[in-house]
Amino acid sequence: MRATTIHAPLDMRVEEVPDPVVQQPTDAVVRVLRACICGSDLWAYRGVAARKPGQRIGHEFLGIVEEAGSGVTGFAAGDLVVAPFVWSDGTCDFCAEGLTTSCPQGGFWGSPGSDGGQGEAVRVPFADGTLVKLPADAASDEHMLTALLALSDVMGTGHHAALGAGVVKGSTVAVVGDGAVGLCGVLAAKRLGAERIIAMGRHTDRTDIAKLFGATDVVAARGDEAVAAVRELTRGQGAHSVIEAVGTEQSMRTAVAITRDGGAVGYVGVPHGSGTGLDLSDMFDRNVALRGGVAPVRTYIPELLPDVLDGTIDPSPVFDLTVGLDGVPDGYKAMDERTALKVLVKP
Repeated sequence: MRATTIHAPLDMRVEEVPDPVVQQPTDAVVRVLRACICGSDLWAYRGVAARKPGQRIGHEFLGIVEEAGSGVTGFAAGDLVVAPFVWSDGTCDFCAEGLTTSCPQGGFWGSPGSDGGQGEAVRVPFADGTLVKLPADAASDEHMLTALLALSDVMGTGHHAALGAGVVKGSTVAVVGDGAVGLCGVLAAKRLGAERIIAMGRHTDRTDIAKLFGATDVVAARGDEAVAAVRELTRGQGAHSVIEAVGTEQSMRTAVAITRDGGAVGYVGVPHGSGTGLDLSDMFDRNVALRGGVAPVRTYIPELLPDVLDGTIDPSPVFDLTVGLDGVPDGYKAMDERTALKVLVKP
């Protein structure tokens, strides 16, 4: 089969790799119908996050079960399924508590020795604990497939950030970051009943999506100017809930600075250069909470799935460029150059 591999910074290739096969009774093999490129993949593409030459990549996909191991009870060949970006056994204490990303037997797609989502097929460990079944008729609905793909990562991650930030009905929310996760954070905040949502971003094509998703205000400034703008919009108080979806020192400083006293920051931006971005004394003095981290998307999919299926939420607009498998290297280039927001891959 063919799959995307990374060999060096900016060196993405689509190559022949061994076909995935059932190795353990709990495995399933999934033929990929839809995958995509994540903003976090760009850290490897840019050389910030180390990868071994030839390593697989991609952690968002949905597809059709081609084969299920003898120990798999919940799925059979022909089932349409979506995979969260981390596999998990579904039986450990952490899985039982909903923190599937801490499963001792879990792992990330594209990690050394595992298949990546940006290919024709994937071996799925612990299929019963990892995969979520989708309605069979969605396989023939192009728009629905695209919306459902967002459940593999960005929609669940935006939801995780909104929960971490304590978004409740009637609250004021600010969202730092206009990437796909930040935009899904806007959508998640709207779904949870936020009354006012301030989207922070400088790209009108992205802030237009934020407005579509429920943003009531847009702040295009950065740094101190952005903090002043949010404070002005909130009578000087700041936002009850702040979603941080970037992961840099500047974004974290901004997030804390625009949080209302007694409020919370829900952070899901993969940290890069943010080690000194927090002033704990300031957070202490103002009773600002910090919650978030890697999103246990597998826990959220069953909750979010019905709303996607009935159209209550539609995250599909975050995908603004579609490529075939051969076009994946160009897709990385487009996202790196910010000419694309999020690239949809049709193997």
